[in-house]
Amino acid sequence: MMKTSHILFILIFCVTGATRIFSQNTKPRVIVTTDGEADDRASMVRFLLTSNEFDVEGIINSSSQFHWVGGTGWNAFHPVSWVKDYIDLYARVYDNLKLHDPDYPSPDYLLSKWKVGNINGIGEDDIRTEGAELIAQVVLDDSDSRPVWVQAWGGCNTISRALKIIQEDHPERMKDVAGKLRLFLIWEQDGTYQDYIRPNWEKYNIPTIISDQFDCMAYIWPKVLPEEVRTYFEADWMRKHILNGHGPLCDAYENNNEAFNAEGDTPSFLYNISNGLRCMESPGWGGWGGRYVWVRNNVWMDPLPDSTYKRPTGRWFIDNSWSKKMENDTAKVEMDIRTNYFKPIWRWLDDVQNDFAARAEWCVRDYTSANHHPVVRLKNTPLSIKAKAGSKLKLDAGKTYDPDGDVLSFKWWNYIEAGTYSGKAISGSGKTKFKITVPDDARPGDTIHMICEVTDSGKPPLTRYVRVIITVIP
Repeated sequence: MMKTSHILFILIFCVTGATRIFSQNTKPRVIVTTDGEADDRASMVRFLLTSNEFDVEGIINSSSQFHWVGGTGWNAFHPVSWVKDYIDLYARVYDNLKLHDPDYPSPDYLLSKWKVGNINGIGEDDIRTEGAELIAQVVLDDSDSRPVWVQAWGGCNTISRALKIIQEDHPERMKDVAGKLRLFLIWEQDGTYQDYIRPNWEKYNIPTIISDQFDCMAYIWPKVLPEEVRTYFEADWMRKHILNGHGPLCDAYENNNEAFNAEGDTPSFLYNISNGLRCMESPGWGGWGGRYVWVRNNVWMDPLPDSTYKRPTGRWFIDNSWSKKMENDTAKVEMDIRTNYFKPIWRWLDDVQNDFAARAEWCVRDYTSANHHPVVRLKNTPLSIKAKAGSKLKLDAGKTYDPDGDVLSFKWWNYIEAGTYSGKAISGSGKTKFKITVPDDARPGDTIHMICEVTDSGKPPLTRYVRVIITVIP
């Protein structure tokens, strides 16, 4: 059971603005660090097609326990120039992408943000590299107060080196920098988080997600995704929507006999898409990049899949990963636990893949021939509501529209896992308006998360959301 102080910390974290860091209409700032593995390269195709959703502050080569300069065989390091090669492919579809959203960054801009970080060994964080210097420069810059989401697609060593630069050169700025920094780690793919970042920086409560859920989008996806989701990753779907006839960037997408191979790093930036789920306001709320639970300080990790599992106290990586422990389970009860463990991500993957397919279409089609996301807007309904138990509320998404004039379908549903109300789930609605009665047994402080999911009738169908959070008051 959590101590009262921990519960209060989380409430302060979520309510006072520690993570409510920008408005719905403000782009998140992101920095990618990548070890260049095949799944990183596949993730980069999707990242570039999604780059209109972010202010890209850096794309940085780094190493990991899996790939480093000097590694041999499968551990060999892919030449750093692969990042430039992919941006060059992006340049060939850039003009067409701009037809669909003028916010796509120019290829020259993206190239200016490409730097090489710490790549010479597993966990090497002693060399002052251009990549580390860029991270330090971005988070030290006072001209932009928005947070910076730094994603570790590989090891944390370049991030560690950047934070060492700040500690060495600007120790008085450490608390200030920590307040701006956000970390999303795809495992701890080297030892630098535990060796340097945790003892020197974790005390400043940097919001940090350390993910294992990502693995359902990595190489084990055929084993762990539910059948109804798996179809979006199989060869028939991938050929039709991504691989065939979608331009040179999609042509470079690394696949497995035309089926999805792996994009284990993609959840780190799916988390940063402002799709209406508001997950950047708290890791516990859940969104395309997963849902996480508070562990210590401001570190968030995967919800325990089973009471018999114990959370690691040190490094969280492949050797003690729950996903790897469960990967080859065949007993139904174990497979059900595994399916539920990955649900915070797979529950959205049909929408995620349709989003990918639409962006692939944007590479080759004009605006009128392609589909675009609905815009979900509430009418006379605040995003956050305080109400007493037994209160009757009307939630209305009546200002929603579709830029292509498509027919829209609405689905209101109760995201039970994201809230703290532990009673019976609230039934949803398939209409624009939804009348809800706050349950009589709801206690003061309970939260109820209602999602309005809006899908258009275009091809592929695209979905956006709005989340209304009801907090019960005395």
